[in-house]
Amino acid sequence: MSESTTQALWQNFLGSSPTWYKQAIVGFLLINPLLLITVGPFVTGWALIGEFIFTLALALRCYPLQPGGLLAIEAIVLGMAKPETVYHEAVTNFEVILLLMFMVAGIYFMKDLLLFVFTKILLTVKSKKLLSLMFSLVAAVLSAFLDALTVTAVLISVGVGFYSVYHKVASGKHHSADGHDHGNDESIADTHHEDLEQFRAFLRSLLMHGAVGTALGGVCTLVGEPQNLLIATVAGWDFIQFFLLMAPVTMPVLVAGLLTCLLLETLGVLGYGVELPIKVRRVLEEYQEREMARANPRSNAKLIIQAVVALILVVGLALHLAAVGLIGLMVIVLLTAFNGITEEHQLGHAFEEALPFTALLVVFFAIVAVIHEQHLFTPVIDRVLSMDASVRPAMFFIANGVLSMISDNVFVATVYISEVKGALDAGEITRAEFDQLAIAINTGTNLPSVATPNGQAAFLFLLTSAVAPLIRLSYGRMVIMALPYTFVLGGVGLAAVSLFI
Repeated sequence: MSESTTQALWQNFLGSSPTWYKQAIVGFLLINPLLLITVGPFVTGWALIGEFIFTLALALRCYPLQPGGLLAIEAIVLGMAKPETVYHEAVTNFEVILLLMFMVAGIYFMKDLLLFVFTKILLTVKSKKLLSLMFSLVAAVLSAFLDALTVTAVLISVGVGFYSVYHKVASGKHHSADGHDHGNDESIADTHHEDLEQFRAFLRSLLMHGAVGTALGGVCTLVGEPQNLLIATVAGWDFIQFFLLMAPVTMPVLVAGLLTCLLLETLGVLGYGVELPIKVRRVLEEYQEREMARANPRSNAKLIIQAVVALILVVGLALHLAAVGLIGLMVIVLLTAFNGITEEHQLGHAFEEALPFTALLVVFFAIVAVIHEQHLFTPVIDRVLSMDASVRPAMFFIANGVLSMISDNVFVATVYISEVKGALDAGEITRAEFDQLAIAINTGTNLPSVATPNGQAAFLFLLTSAVAPLIRLSYGRMVIMALPYTFVLGGVGLAAVSLFI
């Protein structure tokens, strides 16, 4: 084989990922068979978990599906898990797969309504404290019934849209001008530089409040996050039952999170408290008035249909009329049928966000299959279960919280709920104790994970979105801005689990 072909193969392997990252993955793939031969499957299994978490933690360098999938395939080839076990895990969690496939896509067709709501809030509410609170609260309420990623996508659309409008004006163009590069500041007039930087800081704080809001609401209901449904499926809880069981933890955390939002805006620390510049507000209001004037009966009818379907969605979920994924499919059919979306390529866009993560979820199940067949978590679970029953929920909350800060929540929840269900089936714990631990696992994977973009899918989505470079939102800045929320959500969540569960 020629050198050029070898180089081409290396360049193609994991695409534009850094060389050191590629070398790390190749190293993992080479060392695992050696570990299996020398130290056995138990140690190799733990090494595999560490390697897989590495791919999740570095999701910004490479989407975890490819490197994580390679590790999962190798584990199956080495005999550490059977393909039948992976299939069983996928079938057991099929309702979660349906959720990701159809519900996320369904909400995609509701974006106009969500965009309308957030735009109205932004331009109607003058007080930054009240505006931040409403952004966080509305994001929380929406994320309780809709997909958090979709709500975040709407927030991003609002941010990019308004930023682009003002950037055009600041560059000496009309706000409706086409073909403008809003990522280039070279044409910005000197008189607008200060306002533009202030506007960036304003958007950063607002989007962070909104992203945290998706976490506050997402933990409350069965459909708020994929891991919620996964846990509920194993536990056998319906929508109402899930909400009521989680409420002793989620309601105090929701109140504490909203109070934190107000406090941060009042104190004006860590990048919060920045007001919307007067010049920018004037430009955005002019733009909105122009857009409202262009509205027609057809566009208004679409909003009405979306609002009606949203109501049907909430009722369907609350009454548990069907599996969540099937309700999502119903939403797709209703919204597309009554809003004139009938072409295949129009439908395809709705599935772009959901399907990659659905594939990644099945890879999770492959790693979980390894954990089960090699009994990797048995010593950990046995240790926790040997503790006094009064401290077990708190220990599970902490264990899940720490791991969820660096790894994917769904993976963490899948591992722990599977092990706890095994303990229940073996008669090691009672049904009441299982419910307590399931609550701790769910809240633990949702709340402390706001610490890093790795832990919260909405945060990661925001960081990798088009708006992040525009408003100068980096990984480090997100961690700093999330820090007070991390302490409050984690601390209040732990206290609530310890006192009320």
